Amino acid sequence: MTTNKTVLAWLEEMKALVNPDEVVFIDGSEEQIESLRAEAVATGELEKLNEELLPDCYLHRTKVNDVARVEGRTFICSREKENAGPTNNWMDPKEAYEMLYGIAKDSYKGRTMYVIPFSMGPIGSPLAKIGVEITDSIYVVLNMVIMTRVGNAVWDALGDSNDWVRGLHSRCDIDEEKRYICQFPEDNTIISVNSGYGGNVLLGKKCFALRIASYQGWKEGWMAEHMLILGIENPKGEVKYVAAAFPSACGKTNLAMMIPPKYLRDKGYKVWTVGDDISWMRIGEDGRLWAINPENGFFGVAPGTNEKSNYNALASTKKGTIFTNVAHNLDNNTVWWEGLDKNPPENAIEWKGNPWNGKTSDEKGAHPNSRFTAPAKNCPCISSEFESQSGVPISAIIFGGRRAKTAPLVYQSKNWENGVFVGSAMASETTAAASGAVGVVRRDPMAMLPFCGYHMGDYFRHWLEMGKKLGDKAPKIFNVNWFRLDDEGHFIWPGFGDNMRVINWIIDRCEGKVDAVETPIGFVPKAEDIDLTDLDFDIDTLKSILEVDKETWQKEAAEIEEHYKKFGDRLPEELVNQLNTLKANLK
Repeated sequence: MTTNKTVLAWLEEMKALVNPDEVVFIDGSEEQIESLRAEAVATGELEKLNEELLPDCYLHRTKVNDVARVEGRTFICSREKENAGPTNNWMDPKEAYEMLYGIAKDSYKGRTMYVIPFSMGPIGSPLAKIGVEITDSIYVVLNMVIMTRVGNAVWDALGDSNDWVRGLHSRCDIDEEKRYICQFPEDNTIISVNSGYGGNVLLGKKCFALRIASYQGWKEGWMAEHMLILGIENPKGEVKYVAAAFPSACGKTNLAMMIPPKYLRDKGYKVWTVGDDISWMRIGEDGRLWAINPENGFFGVAPGTNEKSNYNALASTKKGTIFTNVAHNLDNNTVWWEGLDKNPPENAIEWKGNPWNGKTSDEKGAHPNSRFTAPAKNCPCISSEFESQSGVPISAIIFGGRRAKTAPLVYQSKNWENGVFVGSAMASETTAAASGAVGVVRRDPMAMLPFCGYHMGDYFRHWLEMGKKLGDKAPKIFNVNWFRLDDEGHFIWPGFGDNMRVINWIIDRCEGKVDAVETPIGFVPKAEDIDLTDLDFDIDTLKSILEVDKETWQKEAAEIEEHYKKFGDRLPEELVNQLNTLKANLK
């Protein structure tokens, strides 16, 4: 329990609003968690899986109308509409509170109110932040216990402070017409109603860790970013850390848990995962940028995850994991999803709860957005710095996207300001693989489009200001593109573990060990500086995916100009100048 007056007053207010039958404080003890699991199994909220094959693992199914984050029902409720910016849905806070409290009123009648004290980041770390979520769902409690650090130690770390985030979640009736996920950045408050799906209800996830925290970081002089954190250990035992942002479907978790190719493993290279999704970064006493992963687990997409595509992610799910909306293999009481292996079960229950034969059915066994919530400590390559109070120093920041022809395999920005320009224009495109035709380009600045809790023009300005504070200690900024296509629509670069060869070049650049070729867009490697040993990939092909085609980039510059228009007069002048410089370079 806590004696914090601000917490107790808020809890009394929430109790009066939602009207629970009883209140349970989550203390983080194994006994309490085990009794909640048993209760959830008894009510059917969870199904216990095979204890020998998947110890302490459970299956959960959401309602069919409640299977993903709902961007259209997600709002930033800032007092001034302008401050939410053109990339967010906005709602007036007064109207939002009135509507949400109306929906949540008495919604816990006949239910239990669970009070979850949680720390984003190692408890007590100066880079960590604290939240309190109330929920009427044991599924949410058990997921939050995996994804964050939960328990009485959080109350001790909070003390009497009012610096904590308030989170109200109510399942209500899981009514999609009344489903809202609202962030109140100026009030440190999140309210989620009528959903039971992870991304909408695990309020420490995107709601706090990005939407609220990005605003906090702006006001307090730090950064909350949609980035993995990766440590690369060289044969001498030295570890360098990079943070990387990619839009969805661009291999983020894959890179976070990458296994180096055999040739580099044999030389002594290792990869260490600090985080697969979110990075909080502050300037340390030494003037460098230091990062923590505020999460304690992985909330990964199941379909496509297998031993070949991501061995370490799959290994992370082997114990203490909650699977959501996957197929239930009744023959051995385990789980299955598309892409796990080539042997779908014949005697199974699909994600909606109907009998399913994977050998004959046209229906999918698992929902395309089915998930696993797995403890980070299960990951075979989890970093020894994962629990570090000070975090890890970041040498490089990497942006990336899926571009068939435009971006080279890798290039380095000319300086921090130019790097912010590169991040602000980040994009991914859909490709019609058969013909290699380029599809729709979707701009997703810094991979933060759905997650920035304030005006994106101000967000770009904050990046520029952080660069000024860091000065010559700022991480170098790079862009990668693993997805160049040939004329038949096939990927040219092998990707996966071989991306390590590119990361090694990036680290060499940070350490001033290799030269590069200046192009209109930035510095591109000399082909011979990317180590292709033991790779069936010739240097001429490598040269072709390092090329910068001026004509293609002239079109790109015109599209960036169009993209920038939406930010109006909040777009920093520096980025306009960067765009003009690019255009001049391309002439």
